[in-house]
This record gives sequence, structure tokens and C-alpha cells, in this order.
Amino acid sequence: RRHRLVEARLCEMALSYRKKLSKAKGQNASPLEQSVAQALYDLEQSSSDLKHDLRHLNITGAKDIDVAGGKKAVAVYVPFRQLNNFHKIQARLVHELEKKFSGKQVVIIGQRRILQKPGRNNRVAHQKRPHSRTLTAVHEAILEDTVYPAEIVGKRLRFRSDGSKLAKVFLDKKDQQSMEDKLDTFSAVYKTLTGKEAVFSFQNVRV
Repeated sequence: RRHRLVEARLCEMALSYRKKLSKAKGQNASPLEQSVAQALYDLEQSSSDLKHDLRHLNITGAKDIDVAGGKKAVAVYVPFRQLNNFHKIQARLVHELEKKFSGKQVVIIGQRRILQKPGRNNRVAHQKRPHSRTLTAVHEAILEDTVYPAEIVGKRLRFRSDGSKLAKVFLDKKDQQSMEDKLDTFSAVYKTLTGKEAVFSFQNVRV
């Protein structure tokens, strides 16, 4: 009987990550997603500082991202409706997750869905598309999520001679000390998630 109890406990521990991971029916969790969800579960159980806040939060996915210099980052997707609650604890949570995933920086991204433009050949032909569901709006929101809690104080778009575009994003200089080592990560995450190039720097005033 004791052996069966031990087996049951081990099984429960092995599947505990599922309590913090919300996937669409039929979608399998990747090893990275299982690891991030398990880390959230472990923090909920062990961190008195985060236990209450994490109780009703979960993730929808996670993605490994290559960063310049051979570094790695992890983009963690969370339900859009929970994003503000994640923001309330983001500094503490990211700090703990980065300790668990040593050497990898972590960004938290709200899960959003882009709606197609209304047209004759798609199902949204007669449906008014909210601005927040347009490609431009979703990419803008991803940019803001990527750098949070830093504040974007200005942006410029540079057109290269080959026709490609490069966004220059200026962050509030008050965040430089805590965020300076993440600028390459911001560029890599934004490029991976949107296909668009951006470089980041700090400014004292809005530009």
C-alpha cells in the first residue's frame, strides 16, 4: 500500500505542471512549456511572496528564442485576460524564473489573436474587425509586452536602401540600470514573434 501511495504521489508531481498550463484541446505541451508551467507550480507551492498571486494564473505556451552572442531567451505566453495580474508580479516572477532557467532571460507576452481583413473569401466578410485584433495593433502590443515594465517614450522607422525597415525604439532612461542587459533579448523576441526588426536604446525625453 505504501508503494502505491508513493507511485501515486510521483505521478501527481509529474503531472502537476498541467495545473498551470492551458492548451487548446488536442495540442501537446512541449518540454519547455512543461518546464515553465512546473516552475510556476513550484513557485506557487514554495514562495510565500508569490503564492497568493499565482494561485489563479497560468500560461498558454512558451518559446525558446536565440539571442545575439549565443544567448537564449524564453518568451512565455499568458492568457490576455490575466496579463495585468502577471504585470503586478512580473519583476519578482521573472527574477525567480530566470534563476530556474539559468542563463536565459524571460519575457511575458499576452496571448492575442489577429483577425483577417474582411473580404469576400473569408468568414469575417461581414464582421467588423476590432482595431485591437489587427496585425498592426497586435504587433504594437507585443512590443509593449516585450519591454515591460520599461516604458516606450518614442519610436522612429528607418527605411534601408534595400527596402527593408528597422524600427528604433526608445525606452525611458530611468529603466536603463535594470534593463540595459536585455536590449538584445528585446530585439530577438520582437523579431521572432513578429518578423520585424527593431533596435532599442534609452532616452531622457520623448522623441
